[in-house]
Amino acid sequence: MLDKPFRPETRVVRRNGAPPLREHSADICVVGAGISGVSAAIEAARLGRQVILIDGLPALGGQAVNSIIGMIVGLFGNPPKNKQLTHGIADDIIRDLSATGDLHLVMGGVSLNALYNEVALGRWVERKVLELEVTPLLGAILRSVQREGRRITALELATRYGDVMVRADGFVDATGDAAVVWGAGLECREPAEGVIYGSQMIVIENFEEAHKPSRAEMSERIRERGAQYGMIRRDGFAMSFPGRATAVVNMTHIENPMDPFGASKTGLEGKEQADLTMTFLRSEFPAAFGEARVRSYGLPGIRQTRWIAGRHHLTVDEVRRGVKFPDSIARTAWPLEQHHNAEGYVWEPFDADHVHYVPLGSLTPPAVDNLVAAGRCIDGDATALSSVRVMGPCIAMGAAAANALDLAGKGSVHEVDLAALRKRLAANVED
Repeated sequence: MLDKPFRPETRVVRRNGAPPLREHSADICVVGAGISGVSAAIEAARLGRQVILIDGLPALGGQAVNSIIGMIVGLFGNPPKNKQLTHGIADDIIRDLSATGDLHLVMGGVSLNALYNEVALGRWVERKVLELEVTPLLGAILRSVQREGRRITALELATRYGDVMVRADGFVDATGDAAVVWGAGLECREPAEGVIYGSQMIVIENFEEAHKPSRAEMSERIRERGAQYGMIRRDGFAMSFPGRATAVVNMTHIENPMDPFGASKTGLEGKEQADLTMTFLRSEFPAAFGEARVRSYGLPGIRQTRWIAGRHHLTVDEVRRGVKFPDSIARTAWPLEQHHNAEGYVWEPFDADHVHYVPLGSLTPPAVDNLVAAGRCIDGDATALSSVRVMGPCIAMGAAAANALDLAGKGSVHEVDLAALRKRLAANVED
């Protein structure tokens, strides 16, 4: 206890004109701190590069943490082999979170998946950023992209503390919405018609895992009686975390408009849908969910909105045939998963030995030399992207972006030594 009360002095201040523009320089600037951006930032830092990692949220982790995805899919091949297809930070996450009981490998219908505690994953990301001396810039909204000829030179960002200018030799667009590519005035793609729906995820607590119905039983009951509860989506699941009486519930479909007012409204409507889901679960499965309550609502989960027009347009035919490209940098066996109608989705799984690939050309806009995309905003048709935008291959794409920029240096990512790149990324492409 203090002997004397503390009476700090204050001073009166007033803004005098615009605050000074803060400037920062780095070797590689990663925009978007979801799993692909985090992978890119960690890989670049391990390569000895000075890295800045930017996100519009005031927290790291992107959708993997803040939208409570809850499960890393696309990381393993199909059963019975369940071969791990992506390494890098995937190995670190599996090792470190498994050691604390915060990650479990589970069979999820078509493949082996990594069920994780989103709080633990968020802290893992934060600790790695500090350990590797990556510079974080959070709560920063991209205002403009400066470009000179074929090179991005700087980004101007707005924060609540004033504007920031970031200069770098290379840039990674891991925003999910191709925000850097769009801001640079480069060509992008959007759905020509219709909507690709996202999901409002929730974490529930106090449910009885011993009485949990099967996923098939749950989906059948939603199809039969969901409309009576006002539910829009006619399928979904509650994915329980072993031994903790908590589960991640995904039984909603929400639109993801690029309009700021529409997006704000959709976020609220998604929570209303989640509440209807809880009413359904408590009423239809009282033994399991009668006492369950929502512990947390994730941020709106977004699948696809806007993506780049790259040097290679990945097609669903290439995915189905498992085409292996000379510049392949990632692979997965995850099914085609099209969420293009409100009531449900189209699910096309592959056979036991199937693997398909992502080429570097799908990550690189042709008109610039020092920008690489990673994650759900790479180039492909909407159906092809529905398979490669999941977390497993997104981790591999982030690593590829960092290595391509490292090899390019002050040159062009379109002219990197592919043999050297393949050697670095062999664990994510070769058996």
